[in-house]
Amino acid sequence: MIRKYIFICMIILSIASPASGGRIGDVTLSDQLTLGESTLTLNGLGMRTFTFFDVYAAGLYLTAPSTDAGTILGTDAPRAMTMHFLRKVEAEKISDAWLDGLEANTPAADASLRERFATLGSFMETMSKGETLSCLYDPAAGTKIVVRDQLKGVIPGKDFNDALLACWIGPKPGPGEKFKAGILGQR
Repeated sequence: MIRKYIFICMIILSIASPASGGRIGDVTLSDQLTLGESTLTLNGLGMRTFTFFDVYAAGLYLTAPSTDAGTILGTDAPRAMTMHFLRKVEAEKISDAWLDGLEANTPAADASLRERFATLGSFMETMSKGETLSCLYDPAAGTKIVVRDQLKGVIPGKDFNDALLACWIGPKPGPGEKFKAGILGQR
């Protein structure tokens, strides 16, 4: 009888408990993020690793959940990517990773898009353990780049945000297929 009671209580609690966000490694991300007038929901989590080391934990936030990269990139809606660094990464390495991602996933990028990626690179700073970097896309304003909770600048254009997001969810994601599957909520 007691086992049955405990089992029923566990079911009720699992149904009634609100989501408390996602956890990957030692990082917990909020289940929601507010961007302007929009509420974004955590779509998935990924861990960027290099050899055997965790570099950053990331969360992709969308207005509607999706496991399909094409659908996400084809929708002009608010979205955000937040990275929580787990070790020191030099600004130059971060900037180089953006450019590598652009080349790998948007090889036909025009001069304007390349220039905006150069602007993104100029916003980068060396990140240390515990610090955050966020890319917040608002269709009306562009992509806000926030480093350590400080707005570094806004880069215009959906094409820019698509190319930036493709660095993670494009055909050749820099952090790898496991990371891509994680932030797409496929695993």
